[in-house]
Amino acid sequence: MNLPTPDQLIAQLSLKIAPTLTPDTAWIGMHTGGVWVMEALVAHLQCADTPIGTLDTSFYRDDFARRGLSEDVKPSRIPFEVEGRHILLIDDVLHTGRSVRAAINLLFDYGRPASIRLAVLVDRGGRELPIQPDYVGLCLDRPEISHVDLARDETGLLSLIVSQRTV
Repeated sequence: MNLPTPDQLIAQLSLKIAPTLTPDTAWIGMHTGGVWVMEALVAHLQCADTPIGTLDTSFYRDDFARRGLSEDVKPSRIPFEVEGRHILLIDDVLHTGRSVRAAINLLFDYGRPASIRLAVLVDRGGRELPIQPDYVGLCLDRPEISHVDLARDETGLLSLIVSQRTV
């Protein structure tokens, strides 16, 4: 399968997001891939002064009791006031919507934002909750795909890894 590179998708996302940014917009990346996408978007749009934060939804997932705690839990860091702020929530791959639901629940523990918009690098379909992104780099709703991951190598280069379903 020939896919655009993450850098190409980030450039496309930047074009969609840029006209909607306001001075009171803060960006929050979901660990781990959403943080990488957020960092790339900030660099691409040259928004170094934009307030940014990170969320780890491990404790807010609705499958926490079944899956247990991930060994790679990272701290959430939101160094700005969420109350009344416009939030751009960023994730790498949107599938069922459960991680985004967890992120929204976690955000409300910090305050009541004025709005939350969702940007994702890849929307792979298969929603189980009524959550839709506002900005999408690539829609990849194909039944033969079992998994999509964003990876980052030691030099910081991002790549998409797509797994096909086995019959």
